[in-house]
Amino acid sequence: MTIRILHTADLHLDSPLRSLAMKDPRLEAQIRTASRTALETMVRYCIDEDVQALLISGDLYDGQERSAKTAAYLATQMDRLGDAGIRVFYIKGNHDAENPISGEIALPDNVHVFDGRGGKVQLGDEDIYIHGVSFRDKHAPDSLLPKYSSPQPSAINIAMMHTSLGGASGHDRYAPCSVAELTASGFDYWALGHVHKRQVHSQSPWIVMPGMPQGRDIGEAGPKSATLLTISDGSIKVSEVSTSVIEFREVICALDGLEGNDTIRAHLREALHAEASTGPAILRLRLCGETPYAWHVRRDADYWSETLGSLAQEAGDLWIEKLSIDLTEPNVVSPDGVNALRDVQQLMETISLEEGFAADAQAELEQILSLLPADRRRELVPDVAAQDALLARLKEGAILSMAAQMRGQGT
Repeated sequence: MTIRILHTADLHLDSPLRSLAMKDPRLEAQIRTASRTALETMVRYCIDEDVQALLISGDLYDGQERSAKTAAYLATQMDRLGDAGIRVFYIKGNHDAENPISGEIALPDNVHVFDGRGGKVQLGDEDIYIHGVSFRDKHAPDSLLPKYSSPQPSAINIAMMHTSLGGASGHDRYAPCSVAELTASGFDYWALGHVHKRQVHSQSPWIVMPGMPQGRDIGEAGPKSATLLTISDGSIKVSEVSTSVIEFREVICALDGLEGNDTIRAHLREALHAEASTGPAILRLRLCGETPYAWHVRRDADYWSETLGSLAQEAGDLWIEKLSIDLTEPNVVSPDGVNALRDVQQLMETISLEEGFAADAQAELEQILSLLPADRRRELVPDVAAQDALLARLKEGAILSMAAQMRGQGT
C-alpha cells in the first residue's frame, strides 16, 4: 500500500505580506489573505490526492498576533481534513509559543499537537510512527534532540523538529543541532521547520526543510511549496507541491543596444508578458546593459516607472515593487561629437580636482530635475552635454541661482 504524507512549516497564518506594491488596491484586495489561501491549497491537495496525513513543523501562527477569526478559520480547515479521514500532526515553533491563540484554540480530534516533552504516534494501523517535540516558549537555546524517543523498530519513523540547525542567514538560532546528529539518530525522515527557504539537507536519511508555503516580502522570493512523502515498500520518495498564491521575484531586464522609447517599451512589454506567464508576482525590476539611450532612461525614470506599472497591469497579475536603473552608454563617439566630448572630459577633470564635488553636484542636480515636469526637464537637459553644462555652471558658483531658476523662483 502506498501512503502519502504532506510536510509543511512556517505558515505564519494571517501574517501580512510586506511590499511597497501593497499601495495598489488591486493587489491588496487579491492577496490580503494569501497565507490562508496557501493553507487551503494544501488542504485541497490532501483531500483530492488521497493524502493520509499533514505534518506542520512549527510556526503555524505569527508572533503575538491574536485573532479569534484566525482560530476559527484554522479549526474549519482542520475539520475539512478530518471529514476526509486525514490526520494532522503539529509541533509548536517559536512563533507559536509566543502566540496566545496557540494555547487557547480547541482543534478537532484529527489534530495531534505534540507537547514540549515529546512523544510518538502511530499513523493508523500502518507501520509508520510520527515523532515530535514542541517549543515550550519562544526561546529554545539548547538542542531538542535528547527529548526524542528512539525510533520504532521495523517501521518507518518520521521526526518533526523546528530548528535552525547550525544557523541560517536571517533566522535566529533555535534548537541547534547538526545534520550529522540527525543522520545518526536513526530516523527515516526529518520533517524540519523554521528556515523559510526550502532545502534538502540529506537523502539518506531524508532531512528536509520545506520552506514556507507563501513568501511575504522580497527577502522570501521565489516559488514556494510543500513537500510530499510517498511511502511504499518501506522506502520514501520526496517531491514538491506548489503552494504560492503570489510570488516575489527579482527580475533583470537587459536593454543592450536598444534605442528609442518605442523599441524599449516593446522589449519591456515582451519581458513582462513572459513573467506573467509563470503566475502572479510582485517584481523588483532592474534595467541593465549598454544602450545609447541610457541617459534618457535615467533622466525620465518617473516616466518609465509609470510605463512599467501600466505594462505590468496589461500583462496580467504583475506588480512592480521597485525599479532600479543600471544602464550605461556604449564607449562609442560619433565624429561630430569628438570635440564636444573632449571639452566635457576636460571640464570633468577640472571638477574632479575638488574631492567629492562631482558626486555631490550630480546628486543635487538630479534631485532638482526630479521635481520638474517631464517636458520641462527634457527642455532644460535634452542630452548629456546639456546636463554636463549645468554641472559646469554649478562648479562656477551658480548653485543657488540655478536651483531658483529651475524651480521657477528666479531669472
